[in-house]
Amino acid sequence: MNYNRQNKSSSTLTIRAMCAIVFVVFSLCWLFFFQPDVMAMTQHVLSGGLTHYNKVVGALIITAVLFLLQFAVYSFTRLKKRTHALTYVPSMLLLAMLTDVSQQIAADDVTHMMPWWLVMVIIFGWLVVVLLARQIQDVENDESYSLLSRPMWINMLVMSLLMMGVAWLGNTNAVFHFRMKAEGLLSAGKHEDALKVGSKSIESDANLLMIRMYALARTDGLGEYLFEYPITGSSSEMLPTNGKTRLLLCPDDSLYKFLGARPVEKMEPVRYLTMLQRRDSVPRKIIGDYLLCGYLIDKDIDRFAKEVDKYYVLNDSLPKHYREALTLYTHLRANPLFVYQTPVMEEDYNNYREMERQYSTQAERKGRVGEQYRGTYWYYYDY
Repeated sequence: MNYNRQNKSSSTLTIRAMCAIVFVVFSLCWLFFFQPDVMAMTQHVLSGGLTHYNKVVGALIITAVLFLLQFAVYSFTRLKKRTHALTYVPSMLLLAMLTDVSQQIAADDVTHMMPWWLVMVIIFGWLVVVLLARQIQDVENDESYSLLSRPMWINMLVMSLLMMGVAWLGNTNAVFHFRMKAEGLLSAGKHEDALKVGSKSIESDANLLMIRMYALARTDGLGEYLFEYPITGSSSEMLPTNGKTRLLLCPDDSLYKFLGARPVEKMEPVRYLTMLQRRDSVPRKIIGDYLLCGYLIDKDIDRFAKEVDKYYVLNDSLPKHYREALTLYTHLRANPLFVYQTPVMEEDYNNYREMERQYSTQAERKGRVGEQYRGTYWYYYDY
């Protein structure tokens, strides 16, 4: 009898150990690799910027606390055998709630996408299942609990469903994660690294555009590289001056100090930049690049052509997107203010138009031409 009891205890311990390993590995990976930027933003907002999240320490502490919660639940429910994985439901639910952060962040609070009534329904449903599992467990026949046993795989299936539930409930929006990671790098002064975040993705939003424009301005690359990134929004969202976009992790004081002055009231970015030009202490080239790129984002090539010579000599040393815009302007307008032509850009533009003529439908042109010319101002302007 003692041998059988010890053997059964050792076998059920195998199930507990496997569930624990799966939970700890998943929690650490989820927090360390997938959600550190969201957690950093959450702590930054809730602490008013007074504390900073460390992804190593944070992942270890949160995982340890959630594991202690599971141990407390197990001590209370005593669920073993094929239902042991149910003791991880509260811990998995809390893990999901920690990363279930809405993209709409208030200035001093963090909101969650999952409603509280759903949380209560999940908890109530779990309690009902636990009561039923306790009754089944008391009459369950003894069987093998080895790594290849049926009870083991039932527990692994439940753990898999719980992990999928965390991924489903947590914030997995790619653009939001790009935004948080890029802001964190900007805040650390790593402007080049911030520009690499999500650079191969075609997804974006107005906040991410604003962040990338700031990083490009810091590296003197606005006119050269801006349209290599997906553009979402308009010039009214390229700065947080009117409240349409905002910085969460990177302090906006650093942006306004870089540009020359903080706006005294909410105003459109173009008006703010125009007012800055009247000050002698502001960086003229940076302000000019912001304005010129704002005109190009709005596809206002006439105003761009009218203003560009205030900041640049009109030759082949212009930044790439400015050369592309002036080439386009020269070809689109019957009576342009001036004719801008360089042999290399003219040949490239003619090849672009020739490639367009090869396809009959708009959708086909957009796809085929985009394979070669996405990242040019011409492609942005036309498609």
